[in-house]
Amino acid sequence: MVEFRIADTFTASLGRLRADEEKAVKTTAFDLQVNPAQPGHHLHRVDSARDRNFWSVRAGRDLRIIVHRTSSSFLICYVDHHDSAYRWAERRRLERHPRTGAAQLVEIREIVREVERPRYEQPHWSATGVVAEGVPAQPPADSSSAAEERRPETAAKTVPDERPAAKILFADKVDDELLGYGVPPDWLEDAKSATEETLLELADHLPAEAAEALLELATGGTPPVPTPLPPAADAFSHPDAERRFRVMADREELERALEAPWEKWTVFLHPAQRDLVRRDYGGPARVAGSAGTGKTIVALHRAVHLAESDPEARVLLATFSGPLADALRSRLRLLIGSRPRLGERIEVHPMAGLAERLYRLNIGALKPASEEHQRALLGRAAAEVPNHSFSARFLWAEWTGVVDAWQLKNWDEYREVPRLGRRTRLAEARRKVLWGIFAKVRTRLQRQDLLTTAAMFGRLDAHFNQARRSPFDYCVIDEAQDVSVAELRFLAALSEDRPNSLFFSGDLGQRIFRAPFSWRKLGVDVRGRSRTLRVNYRTSHQIRRQADRLLPAKIADVDGVEEDRRGTVSVFNGPEPRIRIYGSEAEEIAGVGDWLRELSAVHEGAVDTGQGRGAIGLFVRSLSEIERAIRAVESAGLEAVRLDTSAGVSQVDSIPAQVAVGTMHRAKGLEFWAVAVMACDDEVLPLQVRIENVADEADLEEVYNTERHLLYVACTRARDRLLVTGVEPASEFLEDL
Repeated sequence: MVEFRIADTFTASLGRLRADEEKAVKTTAFDLQVNPAQPGHHLHRVDSARDRNFWSVRAGRDLRIIVHRTSSSFLICYVDHHDSAYRWAERRRLERHPRTGAAQLVEIREIVREVERPRYEQPHWSATGVVAEGVPAQPPADSSSAAEERRPETAAKTVPDERPAAKILFADKVDDELLGYGVPPDWLEDAKSATEETLLELADHLPAEAAEALLELATGGTPPVPTPLPPAADAFSHPDAERRFRVMADREELERALEAPWEKWTVFLHPAQRDLVRRDYGGPARVAGSAGTGKTIVALHRAVHLAESDPEARVLLATFSGPLADALRSRLRLLIGSRPRLGERIEVHPMAGLAERLYRLNIGALKPASEEHQRALLGRAAAEVPNHSFSARFLWAEWTGVVDAWQLKNWDEYREVPRLGRRTRLAEARRKVLWGIFAKVRTRLQRQDLLTTAAMFGRLDAHFNQARRSPFDYCVIDEAQDVSVAELRFLAALSEDRPNSLFFSGDLGQRIFRAPFSWRKLGVDVRGRSRTLRVNYRTSHQIRRQADRLLPAKIADVDGVEEDRRGTVSVFNGPEPRIRIYGSEAEEIAGVGDWLRELSAVHEGAVDTGQGRGAIGLFVRSLSEIERAIRAVESAGLEAVRLDTSAGVSQVDSIPAQVAVGTMHRAKGLEFWAVAVMACDDEVLPLQVRIENVADEADLEEVYNTERHLLYVACTRARDRLLVTGVEPASEFLEDL
């Protein structure tokens, strides 16, 4: 039986085509799956290719799909216009690695000749994973005879290069060790002679597992050594091969795989991700990692794995907002495809929406207390308590951050609670005055039968702790850095402390909604069961490096569980981000408009290739700057589509000449080929009104942290190109960038 497969190189090349070309290629791919040998496909062997199993399939007047065809496998590898597609096939062969046994598409070293001069500046790699400013890269030494042919027949006097010789990164590595990481034999010498300046360009020519291992070695890490396959085993069954080659059992599965280029990581899992997905955990577990390392993909696969492993289980997949839950739901549909019964056992919800639903089902009618009403009650209660000097800002911060967040019910609880993160010292007498105010607010809310969001979660927590019967067997929570105290207590009640029942994914560096608190004191202890992903697939090295300057190298939660951001590597190269400060808003609007027009010239079809390489996003700090962003888009002759009013970003990305515009908060969970972050002015970022509302010193530190995180989130939505702008005087954060 011939197995029909697609390669990740095919999904990547498909995403670079125009929308009409992509449609024609997909139609041809579906026909090939039905009958690869059909004469109408116009199969022609690529005679110029070294690998005699490469064939081309006509998908349009000038479009060619490159397939690798054997008696047992039909693999769709690549698509492009005729000449480019043939050149791709001429430079590659499909082979089994002699050490690992994994199937690899390997570039032919003799044809490539040398690693080309990098287009962009390269970093200095250090043993700590810290990168210094880039320096112009130099090509590696060329040992082939072709180097002699490129020398001019007559040359002027040689000018010595006064810079120190580039450091050879892997001079101490023997062939056997490099082969163990999956480096193809033909590329061993290049790997051993790689320097700080040539490493990223070399990585572009290697299979993913080899490139990632070298990048991790360069940053001081110790990459895992792939387990070799037995000689008789199928080369496509190796874990490294499974993430780049996938059997397509039917049309529905192929449709899911080709739905959108981002989803290639829904289909092709990294072995480190697969291990986290399939592992058994004796208690709550958490996967961390910086933006772009695939945490959400791990959460999706974990939910599906749990449902597949336990045919009777009900699985919750939740996140903090409605738009993110919608995105998870769409991606889950792509992942499960034609297995609707599996999907029936996986529920996707935003946390607040889930709580409201469960409250009405299990407790009764719900009357929410609005923020406006709570503020009014606080003001009234404060006016009734004489001789106090607490400001309205402080009262609101203490109510939301301590009393309501922790659902404190009496004076004893308030007196004993550790005011985590709050440095304003309060004598017991002053705290008693405060409790007199808060007690009045609590009593009046109860009399009116109104519940704050935290109180709603608190009642659900009590209900499920008493009932000892959870509606879910397993809970998978994405964007867990923004889980609240009340939400975590509720999740702990749902899990009933069962193995594998709680799984979190998140990044402390992207915490933008919640203050930090101790998970362990609430019975959710992830110590020893927390893992960090370190391979960034979404964001170029240059953008990741720039954005990382906004955050410390290590971030720890309240319980001391540390996320070490050092050693994270991006697997592709790109242009340096641009940081621009203008003299006026008009100049900024014109400058951003020029940049948007430039994108169209740099990348043909840059705004109409769906969620491939063409989607563009533009983000600002708050709604008050949205009009400024829209004017910039319109100055480029493009159409701005508001993310806060559209049903979903996919609708924006699939329409020509549109740019998605929204706040930095709305950027969470999205990704774009190019991103502009505008209006990073002083008093806009960090937002002046937040600073003015600070109640104590700790609050000020928290404001600055979350505002930095917001800018980090916005910048890391970009894959290839990033522009950050402001008007003089600009945000102090731009100095860090």
